[in-house]
Amino acid sequence: MQMVSRYQVHKFGGSSLANADCIRGVASIIRNFSKETDIIVISAIGKTTNLLIEWVEASHTDTVSANRILQNLRHQYLSLVNALLNDPEDVVQSFTDDVFYLSALLDKPFSEAIYAEVVGHGEIWATRLIAAYLNQQGISAVFVDARDFMIAERTVLPKVRVAPSKRRLQPILSAYPDKRLIITGFISRNSEGETVLLGRNGSDYSATQIAGLADIHHVTIWSDVAGIYSADPRYVKNATLLPLVRLDEANELARLGAPVLHSRTLEPVKEFQLKLQLHSSLKPNDGTTRVEHIYSSSAQGKIVTFHNQIGWIELIIPQNQLLHSWLQRFHSWLQEHQLEALVEQFVESTRTLRLVYTNEYIDTVFMQFKQLPLITDSISIRYDLALLGIVGAGVCQNSLQMLRFSQMLKTQPVEFICQSDSNISVVAILRQAVSRELLRNVHDDLFRAHKTVGLVVLGKGEVAKTWVNLFRQEQEKIAARSHFDFSLIGIISSQKAWLDYQGLLPHIKENHWDNQFAQHGRELVSEELLQWLSLHPFDELIILDFTNSDEVAAHYADYAKYGFHVISANKRAAAFDLDTYHQIEAAFLQSGSHWLYNATVGGGLPINNIVHDLVESGDTILSIEGTFSSTLAWLFYQYDGTTPFSMLLEQAWQQGMTERDPREDLCGLDALRKLLIVARTAGYDLDRSAIKVDSFLPQSMLTLPLTEFFEQLHEIDPLIQEYYHDAKEENGTLRYVVRFLANGQSKIGLEICGQDDPISRVLPGENLFLIKSLWYRDNPLVIHGPSAGVKMTAGAIQADLNRLVKLL
Repeated sequence: MQMVSRYQVHKFGGSSLANADCIRGVASIIRNFSKETDIIVISAIGKTTNLLIEWVEASHTDTVSANRILQNLRHQYLSLVNALLNDPEDVVQSFTDDVFYLSALLDKPFSEAIYAEVVGHGEIWATRLIAAYLNQQGISAVFVDARDFMIAERTVLPKVRVAPSKRRLQPILSAYPDKRLIITGFISRNSEGETVLLGRNGSDYSATQIAGLADIHHVTIWSDVAGIYSADPRYVKNATLLPLVRLDEANELARLGAPVLHSRTLEPVKEFQLKLQLHSSLKPNDGTTRVEHIYSSSAQGKIVTFHNQIGWIELIIPQNQLLHSWLQRFHSWLQEHQLEALVEQFVESTRTLRLVYTNEYIDTVFMQFKQLPLITDSISIRYDLALLGIVGAGVCQNSLQMLRFSQMLKTQPVEFICQSDSNISVVAILRQAVSRELLRNVHDDLFRAHKTVGLVVLGKGEVAKTWVNLFRQEQEKIAARSHFDFSLIGIISSQKAWLDYQGLLPHIKENHWDNQFAQHGRELVSEELLQWLSLHPFDELIILDFTNSDEVAAHYADYAKYGFHVISANKRAAAFDLDTYHQIEAAFLQSGSHWLYNATVGGGLPINNIVHDLVESGDTILSIEGTFSSTLAWLFYQYDGTTPFSMLLEQAWQQGMTERDPREDLCGLDALRKLLIVARTAGYDLDRSAIKVDSFLPQSMLTLPLTEFFEQLHEIDPLIQEYYHDAKEENGTLRYVVRFLANGQSKIGLEICGQDDPISRVLPGENLFLIKSLWYRDNPLVIHGPSAGVKMTAGAIQADLNRLVKLL
């Protein structure tokens, strides 16, 4: 017999059927959201199951109370029937017959089979009523008792036997090809014909299991909530509905005792590759959560969950047992008896194993543990504990969220914190209940709006290393201020690249860069690097350029086109010829990305930022004068005519105070670049041809190999000495000065400065900038402070990073 093709299973829970208006709403949903061949799985109405349990218990201890409970059940059900059905006679008669039958059963000695038979009738009554009401509304429906096909044996958590259940379901499906089947949830039958309850949330399990049996791939569970939220919306008002949750995340959430889904409900979802959707029957248009079989997602927590009714069972493993062997056998026993714990902690030093369970099951589990032959030493139970956890794929690898979670728990009475083996959850066990305030604070702190930011460092010199150490110290503060999650994902030299989207900081040890970079770095291919950067998974990507490379700077426009931001200590790009500079500027403007380069001039002094802010606020820069070159400022402060200038220069070069090629300092090229950058920041289209540069190096020296240059450097000593004596005769000081003049020719070169000139009083290791503008015409704005150095430049990059974060 060919099985009829059906599209979807819908399941409605007890809260969706709480009263006549709710049932009318469910009928409307079935009309509007289902097809005529769909299957509808029904739970017991409202609190019917609880009343049936009370009836069973009271029937053996207090017949008066039992009769009162039965009358309450009768009144509630018949009131609904009469409110909904125009012709209730058949449904009322079936209910009356069931009550007589069940009452007779309860007169017999108690057994699990009788208990299941009585308690499972809540689903039968609800399903029968829903089917009758749908037919009355013109929605063709057939009542089906799941026990007619669903086979499961009575265990702690009964599992449906797929093969025989599927064989029995097939003729039922084929018998009603064009009608909705309204099927009972929660109940099944064993091989002896007895009713077997499928446990808590058994109707959800029934729905996904029936879908698998019927070869249906879509299941929608309708309840009083729209789906899975970032926290329980009853306790956290600003909890957000998650439109998509991974199956493993939903399973972990269920395993930790969250009430939205039960882990058994998800077993058929995984087994049969079902598509599961959660909906609110009260507000069907208020959104939904899809549970899907996806594996790619960002590493972060999505849900805060808690449970205030838990305890633990503590076992002491006997000294005469091998730990590994004992634990392996014990976990096999747990799996066999379906007694896996919510959380497990093992302390090897004390051979202590703690297993956390909800209060609902812990006593039953404890009694089974006491019978376990593996245990010969202490076993104890403890109540009044609470669980607080975060669930999300890769959350344990999200250093920022893990840090925030641990900080929120500093003032709490924590017994222990553990992470799941799959990195999908982190859980704290507390000695007191999780308060509404704690839950709200943890949720808001973890899930406040933030961006993920990838950082890529170009260059691996001392400035780059210093910045990484500085960033490591400041990361927590900048993350807390910005609500951004930063990850250093790349360090790139001219030959190799160390790249990892998961982040490098955990692997970088201070002062051990070279060995680590040699170990992890791979050969650099420019095209492959750009592709790797373009495929980054972050909200923003920031490139920090610590190089002094024209080739790197030439890629800035490409970075902008890909939407990357650039923070630069590299002066080359901002000092390119005017056309190229404007092309780079336009690329960043068009992409909406940002390019910051305060670190290119003045070290840690914010000269570029101040000039930019003055212009942006409406001022006009008239001139900028100063030392600009800290190298030449040091050289001419030290030079007194006794030590040859060439020897001072070689000393400065060996100490790393000059550019790699010191001729860039001596011929004014480094100062020229800085002047271009500052003038362009001030809003002037200044090019090199508009600047007069006096070089005290002969042209022949500029093209020599560096070693030969140092061999001939002494040839400039007489010239410098002559300059020095001229300055002495004029009672002045010899200084290398840079002057940008908006209404005249800008110039760079050696000057004799008078004793009252502030430039003449600049000390070694300092920078001085004098800014004249419309606002500071008569009394220049003075920026005076430490000159460039490794720490100062690293600090300037960090300042630009803070500035960029504010722009984002």
